[in-house]
Amino acid sequence: MPKPIYVLNGPNLNLLGLRQPEIYGKETLEDVAASLGDLAEDLGQTVRCLQSNHEGQLVDWIHEARSQASGIIINPGAYSHTSIAILDALNAFEGPVIEVHISNIHKREAFRHHSYVSARAEGVIAGCGTEGYLLALRRLAGLSAR
Repeated sequence: MPKPIYVLNGPNLNLLGLRQPEIYGKETLEDVAASLGDLAEDLGQTVRCLQSNHEGQLVDWIHEARSQASGIIINPGAYSHTSIAILDALNAFEGPVIEVHISNIHKREAFRHHSYVSARAEGVIAGCGTEGYLLALRRLAGLSAR
């Protein structure tokens, strides 16, 4: 079995399904994790789904991923627009990174249009709802099959 793909979720994503469902939908983060687990099994992969509201914890998990993960799917939430620390940690990770945003950040407030994480990511998926996580997992599985 290959190393797991880390799925990292940033601040407020623990409220998925409750917070602004008109933007983020009604699925919970637990629903997303279950869907990812099912798809990972179909693809011959495993996932480790993690969420924190704390920037340093996300950085620590990215550091851990350096030896433990084959790739990272990250929805950094608001840290997308502010965290050079997360960008620096991702730059130290040698595997592929896919950035996911549930909403289309380019149709929202201007401050959401820039993401530091995008500078490191092999791909960015935005505006596809929680299906974006599944698209990201399919892409990472495809990259590892090469």
